[in-house]
Amino acid sequence: MPNPSFKLSEIADKLGVKLSLKDPEDDIVITGINTLEEAGPTELSFLANPKYVSQLSTTRAGAVIVRPEHEKDVARALVTDNPYPMFAQALTFFVKPQGSFTGISHMACIHPEAELGEDCTVYPFCYIGPRARIGKGCVIFPGCYIGEDCELGENCILYPRVVLMAGTKLGEACVLQPGAVIGGEGFGFVRTAEGIRKVPQIGHVELGSHVEIGANATVDRAALSSTLVGDGTCIDNLVMVGHNVHIGKDCLIVSQVGISGSTHVGDNVTMAGQAGISGHLHIGSNSTIGPQAGVAKDISEGQVVGGSPTMDYNTYLRNATLMPKLPELFKRVARLEKEMGHKPMASDKTDRSLVAMWNRWMSMMHHR
Repeated sequence: MPNPSFKLSEIADKLGVKLSLKDPEDDIVITGINTLEEAGPTELSFLANPKYVSQLSTTRAGAVIVRPEHEKDVARALVTDNPYPMFAQALTFFVKPQGSFTGISHMACIHPEAELGEDCTVYPFCYIGPRARIGKGCVIFPGCYIGEDCELGENCILYPRVVLMAGTKLGEACVLQPGAVIGGEGFGFVRTAEGIRKVPQIGHVELGSHVEIGANATVDRAALSSTLVGDGTCIDNLVMVGHNVHIGKDCLIVSQVGISGSTHVGDNVTMAGQAGISGHLHIGSNSTIGPQAGVAKDISEGQVVGGSPTMDYNTYLRNATLMPKLPELFKRVARLEKEMGHKPMASDKTDRSLVAMWNRWMSMMHHR
């Protein structure tokens, strides 16, 4: 497939932005998109972060997406108040679809009771179970497993080795990256006098429309009822979503986040990488959870938190700034104790605890 290319005026029309040319006849053909530093004369670039404004004078890019104040800084500009969303939209013009096969492979195993819509592509070595219903225009790459009674809306893409266990439901235009497992058995076990006993997980998983699941991410089926992921939510690689979790619309769940069972997440929530969320919590809409945060209590709507255990994000940043200074603070406290005639803090590990140091410091301040 040849690389896509467009005249600069075509791109401006598609984006609905102003085209600014120092030479009106200089409507060049654009063959790709790249960074200001790496772009060549036939490539489009963008300036979203002011820290890179100096690169406008050195870039070789054929044209740049900029804010109005930088329109005259380049020979060819696409002018908008929001360069980054326009850059993201422009990228869609140059995307080349993965794969080169079309139709239904005779090497796929499709149960006679399965139903496939029009214009579906099923690669070799896929399995589609009984009563599964595959919507129009779906693409299923090699090695995928779709269990019995699964439902896929129109135009879903399942990349290689995706697993949909029985009863999983996908809305329209979902994208599942390689190795994602949807509907695997939730982690249900109970301790008894006879030992650990398994708790069967008899529910299922439902994904809304336009949901994206990253590579090797897992969404476990519910013990009862459903594990839910709302429309437009994007889940990164290596994320684990436990049984009976409900995730709202338009959430961003970044790599290696773990969400324990029965937690409810509102709409438009962002969870940064490696955050851990305890079970049976409520995470309010429009909240943000920082990287490596440990969430053990409910998060209010619109709250921004970080740290482990979580705290207000500004407090977390202050604490993170102070932590490297604690060894020097300890030495200063010891010197002050000596100057004021207090018994120096012992060198054993117990008296060196931060709590002990803090209490002694506050006591000294109180008696000064």
